[in-house]
This record gives sequence, structure tokens and C-alpha cells, in this order.
Amino acid sequence: MQAAIVYHVVMDKEPDIEVFCNMVWEHYRAHGRHDLPWRKTKDPYHILVSEVMLQQTQVPRVLQKYKEFLRAFPTVRALADASLADVLRVWNGMGYNRRAKFLRETAIAIVEEHGGRVPSTSPALRSLPGIGPYTEGAIRIFAFNLPDTMIETNIRAALIHQFFPHTPRVRDRAILVYAGKAAKDQDPRQWHWALMDYGAHIKKLHGNPARKSAHHAKQSKFEGSLRQVRGAILRALSGGESLLKVRLLSPEKFEQALAGLARDGLIKKERGKWGIA
Repeated sequence: MQAAIVYHVVMDKEPDIEVFCNMVWEHYRAHGRHDLPWRKTKDPYHILVSEVMLQQTQVPRVLQKYKEFLRAFPTVRALADASLADVLRVWNGMGYNRRAKFLRETAIAIVEEHGGRVPSTSPALRSLPGIGPYTEGAIRIFAFNLPDTMIETNIRAALIHQFFPHTPRVRDRAILVYAGKAAKDQDPRQWHWALMDYGAHIKKLHGNPARKSAHHAKQSKFEGSLRQVRGAILRALSGGESLLKVRLLSPEKFEQALAGLARDGLIKKERGKWGIA
């Protein structure tokens, strides 16, 4: 019973949605990040690439890699035709390499099942590899300007700070109630850009209110981690290099990393040698 009380705190007064929206728009007019390249396009494929890259990765790192990736694979068909090794080679430095694998598989599915056009309906988007609720909503909103809601770290920060200031842990289903109210009758694309920018501003002023989310997970240290060894293995195999140096780098994590990459379908062993799947 106590957990239920924590998640459903009754506020003294219903927050003013209009006041909140006005603050978001005022900040956006003065400080909106209009120069981000994925905000200058309505190409659904470009937006798909940017949204997959932005998962668990900060904007400055994505800025350079986004342009490089689109130079290498300018269309969804170009990505679908590319080998996984080529995709991973370009993706190098972004981390969480399963995203690159899913992105390529998504491109193949779009070509084979949707004639090379990124779909706009929720069922079609959710059927694509690696597309979850956030990415589905982001594509519908930013590529097609369709009314939808989505939650990511900056949006969580903005809504938790405004509507759940005294709630220790907040579930997304509670946040979505206010996200839907605030998004009503707004321009979907512009509103969510503004809301994300406002959330980033709130995080700078007040730490990160999104830490109060029941879904918040602190990212583990990269140096010396299993993630680092996995990345080193993929870089070596993509470049045709020996895995000996990687094994020496972290002998205790090497076999575990190999097994995990094989389970994820990123590498495979043929004739006694590991290679990109």
C-alpha cells in the first residue's frame, strides 16, 4: 500500500497547464536550439537516424556522427544494402552498437515491407526492429507532425519539476497525463522541440529532476567496463585486426564480451575465427 501512495501523491491544487505551456514557449523563443541539423529536415529517414543516435548519447557526440553516417548511407536503401561491418565501422565511437544493428535491420524492413518509405502509423513503426514507444512517437511527431506524446530525459525533467515537485518517485504513466494535457492543440513538432529544450534548461538550473523518475537508471562508468571491451572487440574486427590486444586489455571480461556480442548477433565464429556477423 505504501508504494502506491508514493506513486500517486495528491497535490494541493491542480497545476495550471496554460502557465506551464507559456513558460515553455517563452524559453523556446529566446533560447531554442534551432541550429540542430535534425530540426532542419522533415526527411523521415534522417529523423529516424537522429533519434536512434540520440538514445543514451549526448547531443555534441551525435552532431558529428549524424552527418558522417548520412554521408555514408544517404538513403534508407543505401543503409539496407550495406553490410553490418560497414555500418559498425561508421558507427564507431557512438557506443551501444546494438543500435547500429537495429537501425540497419529497420532499414531492411522498411525497404522490404514498406517500399523504402518510413511508415507513419504506430503499429507499422512498432513492428520495426528496435523501435520502442519513444522512437515511434518521435518519428510520428518530428517527421510527420502528427499529434502524439513521448517521454525522454529532458521531457521527464520539465514535467516532473513542474507537476511532481514533492513526489519522490514518478512513473511515466503519471507523467503522460500531463504530457497529453500540455500537448493538446499544440503544433506537435514545435511543441516537443520547445519542451525538450525547456527540460534541458531545467536540468541546468535544478540538477536533474528526472532522477525522481521510477524509470531513471544511472549510467555505469565506461572505463574498464564490459561496454568498453565490447566496443574494442568490434573496432578490431571491423578493421580486420587481431583480438590479442583486446584480450590483453581485459582478460577477465574478454570471453564474457565475446559471448554477449554473439548473442546480440553482432559477431559470429566461422572456421575457428571471430568476425562481424
